[in-house]
Amino acid sequence: MAIELNQPALRHARALIREGKVVKDERDDWSEAAPTADEENAFIEREGWTEFSHWHLGIDRSENRETKQAYSFPFGDFRKVHRSGVISAESRAGQYDHTEIRDALKKLLELIDED
Repeated sequence: MAIELNQPALRHARALIREGKVVKDERDDWSEAAPTADEENAFIEREGWTEFSHWHLGIDRSENRETKQAYSFPFGDFRKVHRSGVISAESRAGQYDHTEIRDALKKLLELIDED
């Protein structure tokens, strides 16, 4: 598994944060805020795989891009960036030595917390 930083998703997250489309929740809130499998499926059906990919900072190019297995480190609910999602993803990225993704998430958190 070769997970890389998904640059289009990073640009998307930054744009959403600049537009104020952020939920400033706490770390433990992500378990409630994270999209369910049914919500993910509905989003994919409505918006497609490319849009789905823009909500995940990790991409595994060895996986089929039209499967959920290709995407990791979600940070929002398909409407807004969740601070809790960024914190959770940063922690997991660090745990699994995805340094570039961890560092990108840390910078997103700093952007969120600037306000």
